[in-house]
Amino acid sequence: MDSKFEITVADAQSGTRLDRFLASALPDISRSRLKALIKAGQVLRHIGENHQPINSASVPVKMGEIYSLTIPEAEDADPVAEDIPLDIIFEDDDLVVVNKVAGMVVHPAAGSPNGTLVNALLHHCAGSLSGIGGIKRPGIVHRIDKDTSGLLVVAKHDKAHIKLSEQFADHSVERLYSAVCRGLPSPPDGRIEGALARHPKDRKKMAITDKGGKWAVTHYRSQQCFYSSGHAVASLIECQLETGRTHQVRVHMASLSNPLIGDPIYGNPGRLPSAVGTKARAAVQSFKRQALHARTLGFFHPISAKPFKFECALPHDMQSLLDALKAGCSSHDV
Repeated sequence: MDSKFEITVADAQSGTRLDRFLASALPDISRSRLKALIKAGQVLRHIGENHQPINSASVPVKMGEIYSLTIPEAEDADPVAEDIPLDIIFEDDDLVVVNKVAGMVVHPAAGSPNGTLVNALLHHCAGSLSGIGGIKRPGIVHRIDKDTSGLLVVAKHDKAHIKLSEQFADHSVERLYSAVCRGLPSPPDGRIEGALARHPKDRKKMAITDKGGKWAVTHYRSQQCFYSSGHAVASLIECQLETGRTHQVRVHMASLSNPLIGDPIYGNPGRLPSAVGTKARAAVQSFKRQALHARTLGFFHPISAKPFKFECALPHDMQSLLDALKAGCSSHDV
């Protein structure tokens, strides 16, 4: 059923843009959503018995004017619900925290129309999802790459989506990743920053650029290094994201010449020292995804404002990689 609202402009609101006026009156609906509704002709200005559609979000409102807004009933999403097992870390009426497995795409797209986290959430949350963006689908607030494992928070309704998105936008969300990279970064701890944009020649890649792009900042800390014949074979590192850009950790570590083990896009396998044990060598060379795991996620609950912090252990494949490195190399804490 469609939702309908009727709002009168107060004296203090006169001269305000229409979208801002509506956003102040309806704080549970995002401005981007309101702009889309205005553009779709769902906002009417009442003039006597006449109802005039307003198609511009920037129109200034005047004291005493009456505006009505219709929010159409949410449409079914194109993705279909699929009964796919999920590792649910936490769930309430407002959000879900999921430990995503490596290999699962977050959003359906060309080449991955099903089997995604969205398909799984449509099944898991059946009957409890609001129409975020006008479509019955889980509110994916942030993403991690297909072959990265770890924690994601998903909003169940518009208000939760807006409040969580604000926290990601102002960089107040705590995000820590565990990764295994080639060699030992120099320096072992540091900050990497720079704008990221699509690679000019390879559209599958992101690259640090001085022309446009989105600013990205990663703080990294080396925790343990694995040596063979005096050479640093690999290191366990922790990365704290100040921003969250596509492929951010992968690009930043590759920029130090320490790509993540198994990274098919930014990795450069190179040769391992001859003294590296067979088990360690096989583990490194056969690891088929970037060794990256979203381990920690901290934020304020979008409704109660209580601080939440979630942790999840390394997945089996990354722990097995570390065990093999320990067995085939000497190691020490950095």
